[in-house]
Amino acid sequence: MPRAHPAALRRALAYIDDHADRPLTVAPIAEAAHISVRALQYAFRRHPDSTPLAHLRQVRPSHAHDEPAAADPEDGSTVTDIAARWGFHHPGRFATLYRHAYDRSPRHTLRDG
Repeated sequence: MPRAHPAALRRALAYIDDHADRPLTVAPIAEAAHISVRALQYAFRRHPDSTPLAHLRQVRPSHAHDEPAAADPEDGSTVTDIAARWGFHHPGRFATLYRHAYDRSPRHTLRDG
């Protein structure tokens, strides 16, 4: 079984965090961590007990949460635009995830800041 050093896992986590607004697959994450795709998968199973893409799905909502609070709806910012920027191409699903995580709608956050 391939083993990944904790530093490689930290590099992968940082890459995911820094690139969460982009379409990501496992290969560029592994490349950024300087390990093979297989080693990356094992590292995630062993440490966070997850997968690289499951971690990405956890990171995106937290990033997307910050944006409505900072955005100005008077400048034309919309929840749909914000959701799409963070990889949520179905606004209703984004709103459901957001509401579940933050007990308010993203539209409410955008409106009230």
